Amino acid sequence: MQELHRIIQEIMPGCKLWFLDGKNDEGKTVANPNIGYGLHTIHYADGKIKEFYQIGLSANTTGISVYILSIKDKAYLAETYGKTIGKASVTGYCIKFKALKDININVLEAAIRDGFEAK
Repeated sequence: MQELHRIIQEIMPGCKLWFLDGKNDEGKTVANPNIGYGLHTIHYADGKIKEFYQIGLSANTTGISVYILSIKDKAYLAETYGKTIGKASVTGYCIKFKALKDININVLEAAIRDGFEAK
């Protein structure tokens, strides 16, 4: 996680940091704690606007998840990086892997850059 944090900070120095404990407004645990990077504005059909991070990191007992939330096309990550990233599961907005040694870090960095560049 520390190495991923360093890499993301190198890609986007000074980006907004988010530290989420995984709890909802009622204090119930609904997700693993995670760290977010950057700022992504979500516009809902009902006119509501929510700010959230562009890139997120979460660790759990099965490994590490990197969330790339600012890419609109749900198939893009899997189609673009799925075959070259290594031993990882690539779905919609998430890249999951057990350890950095299992993946091609250059491919992951490219996916993260795409996430920061997407609007």
